[in-house]
Amino acid sequence: MNSLETGQIWTHKFSFSQNQVAEFAKVTGDDNPVHLDADYAAKTAFKRPIVHGMLGACVFSKVFGTIYPGPGSLYLSQTLDFKGALVVDTDYEALFTVVEEVAKKRFRIRTRIVEVSTGAELVDGEAVIRITNR
Repeated sequence: MNSLETGQIWTHKFSFSQNQVAEFAKVTGDDNPVHLDADYAAKTAFKRPIVHGMLGACVFSKVFGTIYPGPGSLYLSQTLDFKGALVVDTDYEALFTVVEEVAKKRFRIRTRIVEVSTGAELVDGEAVIRITNR
């Protein structure tokens, strides 16, 4: 378990494949063609299939629970502002900044996703996590 301090920053690089998007659609039932049908998506403002917003945001849960701070942390809440679409086979970076300790063992963390090649911020939000074993 890693300790958290106000101002601390960490990052995590990731991408999604079209197969992962299709699997997410199966699990959630969200089979909107903008995610799955290239011909349909080509006629939208996106011009190609986009990743489900919530699939993109799932990276926050992955990091909190398995990487940093890791096992022993509980993901309590999350706000999300989707500023742009994620697409498959593109490199992204999730950025985490500890804003404050809001109560004993509870931390408010700014969560963002940026596209690596352009630096464009596509998702912005805040999470609250609780550390259970420190």
